[in-house]
Parts: sequence; structure tokens; C-alpha cells
Amino acid sequence: MNFLTDRKRALGTGSAGHGTHHHWQMMISSIAIVFLFPAFIITFGLSLGGTFEEVLAFYGRPVPAIVTALTLIVGVTHVMREAQAAIEDYMHGVSEKLTYIGVTALCYTMIAVGLFALVKLAL
Repeated sequence: MNFLTDRKRALGTGSAGHGTHHHWQMMISSIAIVFLFPAFIITFGLSLGGTFEEVLAFYGRPVPAIVTALTLIVGVTHVMREAQAAIEDYMHGVSEKLTYIGVTALCYTMIAVGLFALVKLAL
């Protein structure tokens, strides 16, 4: 039987081996989303209703393009980590692994397509 002090428990990563790291990733991405999402809504709202050329010029500037890219990356990776935590909790065996791979592939594909569209729009 393993007797651990409170300090040793806090320094450890739990039974899964990565719980503390996952917790900090989620906390940091949550804080980033709190600031990025309103900034994205404002920048998207400013471009709304313009002609195609005006939207191209708007996203050709660095601030709207960076805010949009950061919001896309942070938002999708946050959702991916949440989905992976749910998969780990409720699925087991081969279906868990396949779903985990599918969610990861889908999220990275969404990021790649979104960044590609943003680059095409900005350049």
C-alpha cells in the first residue's frame, strides 16, 4: 500500500499520468477564450455587412487576422481536449481509441481548413 503525503499527491499527476497537465491546459485555454472570444466577436462584427473587397482589406490587416487565427486555434483545441476527456470517461476499448483518433483528426482538420481560408482571405 502506498502512503502519500498531501504534497506528494499534489505534485503527482494522478492515476492516469497526465491529469494535472490536462487541468492546466484547460485552465489556460479557458482564460484565453475569455479574452479572445469577445475580441473575435468585435472584429467579426466590424467586417460584417461590407462588400467583398472591404472584407478582404479588413482581414488583410494584421490585428483582425491574428485575433481570428488565435480564436480558431485556441477554441478548437479547447473543444478537442474536452471531447477527449469525455471519451476517456465514457468509452473503453477499441471504440475509445478510434473515437479519440477521429476527434483529434477532425479538430486538426478544422484548424487547418480555417487557417487556410483565413490566409486566402488575408493575402
